[in-house]
Amino acid sequence: MMDQEIEAMGTVAGAVSPLDEDAQGRVIRWAAERFGVTLGTKGRGRPGRGEDEDPDEEVTEREIQEEAPEFEHFAELFDAAGPKTDVDRVLVAGYWMQVVQGGPSFQALELNNELKNLGHAIGNVTDALTNNKERKPARILQLRKAGTTRQARKTYKLTHEGMIFVQGMIAAKS
Repeated sequence: MMDQEIEAMGTVAGAVSPLDEDAQGRVIRWAAERFGVTLGTKGRGRPGRGEDEDPDEEVTEREIQEEAPEFEHFAELFDAAGPKTDVDRVLVAGYWMQVVQGGPSFQALELNNELKNLGHAIGNVTDALTNNKERKPARILQLRKAGTTRQARKTYKLTHEGMIFVQGMIAAKS
């Protein structure tokens, strides 16, 4: 059952990824209305819950890490996800740093170095991170900024939605 749900999520993610943010929202809202699903910020429970479990309990980051596919190398994850845009590439790299490697946060330079090693360097990694940060719901959060200049080093963290989005990309490609 869980595999079918992940596959469906991957299909949905693949279908809406090329659309702009507004179009993505319209498609998701249409699908929710079509299938009688109520959208909200609470109640994103884990698929396959039993009747005796609390449906409002959210999936924790630890559960995401435990259920995440295992990858020995960043190249394997990158190939499995198949990101097409710089925005998605930095999201996959952040997933590698935070979920697969188990780091609490990451910096733009670390992400771009991983991507450079694969031949997918990002021209402006900060813009790609900002795009993920400005989506609704945000896929990445900025935790802090060291310094006062525009070029100051910033520390980021994937949100729950960012992690789920990458897992959907992986499921869509497999």
